[in-house]
Amino acid sequence: MSIQIITDSSSDLVNPQRTDVTVLPMKINFDGEEYLDGVNLTHKEFYEKLVECDALPVTSQISPYEFEQAIQKVTEAGDTAIVITLSGKLSGTYQSACIAAKEFERKAFVVDSENATVGERALVEYALRLKDSGMDAASIVETLEKDKKKIRLIALLDTLEYLKKGGRISKAVAFAGGVLSIKPVVGVVDGEVVMLGKARGSKQGNNLLAEHIKSSGGIDFTKPYFLGYTGLNDALMQKYIADSEAFWKDHTDTLPVATVGGTIGTHVGPGGIAVAYFALSE
Repeated sequence: MSIQIITDSSSDLVNPQRTDVTVLPMKINFDGEEYLDGVNLTHKEFYEKLVECDALPVTSQISPYEFEQAIQKVTEAGDTAIVITLSGKLSGTYQSACIAAKEFERKAFVVDSENATVGERALVEYALRLKDSGMDAASIVETLEKDKKKIRLIALLDTLEYLKKGGRISKAVAFAGGVLSIKPVVGVVDGEVVMLGKARGSKQGNNLLAEHIKSSGGIDFTKPYFLGYTGLNDALMQKYIADSEAFWKDHTDTLPVATVGGTIGTHVGPGGIAVAYFALSE
């Protein structure tokens, strides 16, 4: 008997190389046409469509049935499933997984990552490391529930335009932000996206990211960490890495960089950068 990890595509885990990981796709609807995130719509294709459309695409959660099918495949092989989902405060995906897992008693566990994109991915990677260390499923879940509180996800957005389109800020605020080159700094706190600050330009934005990393006690490099970016190229991400090289100590040549997909990209737009890590302090 072994352990299999199931997650959703909000974790931005694209084409996992391991056979013990299953990524279930979220659905993304552009003008009435539905796509499966990461299956028939790559991250690149998503941003190409996003910059051309007037209305934001609509994302939808994974159904209980889809989770049930994935868990059943695991249990039929004699294995145990650990399901790690996007924050339950951001999507109904966590509830769908819980409904499905009830049918499998102690053969399926569900963990709300209380995070998103590369923050969720860091928890998935951590689960795999715990599994590889020989830990049993119940102990892995207990450790994930405890240590997920240490994950920090901080992002610098390039524009307020997509927050405006999504109705999260007013047109007046978005216009003023554009004129003043305001770049919002957001984070995930207790499973919800919150505004951490506003920066005038990328340099000040990078400084704000640095301040938040410092205030958390710094990065625990013994645990998974990721950088993520939204859009069609990683130019802003590479600039951030160069500007903040001191933070990454001897890790700049091996930094894990991922593209942020449509589930989160819908709401923040291209040109954003994100940092996800386990904090050294609580």
